[in-house]
Amino acid sequence: MLHPVSFRYNPSHCIWTSSHEMLRPCVLKPYKFCLTLRKNTGISSGANFVPNSSCCISRIPPIMASGVSTAATTQQPPVSTQNGSAQNTASQPLQIAKRLEKFKTTIFTQMSSLAIKHGAINLGQGFPNFDGPEFVKEAAIQAIRDGKNQYARGYGVPDLNSAVAERFKKDTGLVVDPEKEVTVTSGCTEAIAATMLGLINPGDEVIVFAPFYDSYEATLSMAGAKIKEELNSIAALCIENDILVFSDEVYDKLAFEMDHISIASLPGMFERTVTLNSLGKTFSLTGWKIGWAIAPPHLTWGVRQAHAFLTFATSTPMQYAAATALRAPDSYYEELKRDYNAKKTILVEGLKSVGFTVYPSSGTYFVVVDHTPFGQENDIAFCEYLIKEVGVVAIPTSVFYLNPEDGKNLVRFTFCKDEDTLRSAVERMKEKLKKK
Repeated sequence: MLHPVSFRYNPSHCIWTSSHEMLRPCVLKPYKFCLTLRKNTGISSGANFVPNSSCCISRIPPIMASGVSTAATTQQPPVSTQNGSAQNTASQPLQIAKRLEKFKTTIFTQMSSLAIKHGAINLGQGFPNFDGPEFVKEAAIQAIRDGKNQYARGYGVPDLNSAVAERFKKDTGLVVDPEKEVTVTSGCTEAIAATMLGLINPGDEVIVFAPFYDSYEATLSMAGAKIKEELNSIAALCIENDILVFSDEVYDKLAFEMDHISIASLPGMFERTVTLNSLGKTFSLTGWKIGWAIAPPHLTWGVRQAHAFLTFATSTPMQYAAATALRAPDSYYEELKRDYNAKKTILVEGLKSVGFTVYPSSGTYFVVVDHTPFGQENDIAFCEYLIKEVGVVAIPTSVFYLNPEDGKNLVRFTFCKDEDTLRSAVERMKEKLKKK
């Protein structure tokens, strides 16, 4: 079972696969001008100003410059507050870099907000409504009591780096150097960002497989990448065209019908692959935000450079607890899979009884269904109706495609909830959701 992959062709091409969720490209543009603040002489603008010893310089990007240049001529005088600061923000337009203009509030935030407003059962966003294992939480508490509360080493505390390497060897048979080939990050989303920003150049082409995690598109846009969408024979294509692979494997322990295969373990692939993973999904501790990236030294360098300027370091006590978690016996993972299989059965059978067409789910803790029997115009309209009139939350899948039309007939439910919650959601849908 292959998850998110991101590949780069030799000149500048890249591919990404995933069982996650979505993005669109935008090339970064250089500033057209800057403002220069000269000591005692006010403001001047221009790209070619050469400082001399008598001035104090500060370069201000245009988005900031517009506010500075119009303050004295087109806006009302600022209102002074008690501490001397100025408040004049009511009429200011929202400001955002052009590369992120197309991205709205994430669909997860929108649906979760509606869930709270309408008292709906949230089967949308993929976080459990039950807690993680006690032995991991106790390890975190002990680390806090032991005073492990200051900045950690940038690329991870040694114990966690070693635990990640040990787990990776057990899962894939590959031996990696925990000091040179493992980088601990603040969740897998940061590992994704550090990998993209550290190894992708503006103008590089990236291939994504839809549906995909919506963070991919936004982060690639920040990196200035050009995004494609197509499917190929992955490993052979990578080797033939000298492509890099970024493989997001956060659901590697939730493969139900066959064992997960890490693409890095295939012949000729380790030296061109960054494997991304995290603690949250496997140990039901999504709020801890502990992730990591495994890559050969020549790729690890770029990842660590980006990571250093994104978060620098990750929560110290949680890293020690994560090391304990990763050394859990195989019985933990076997029980995890059994539990989720039972939850999956409750939701899948329930959705079928409601009248959905349910698509197979071989991994992750999500199920995708066709909502069209219920007569709504598209996936977003259906999800809004489901929340407001039925009291259950799902996620519209159109946000996970470069072309939203590809996902307009589908919605996604999660079964990472306790069994009573899943049954209650099914009962609400049986009672209130009718075919049209």
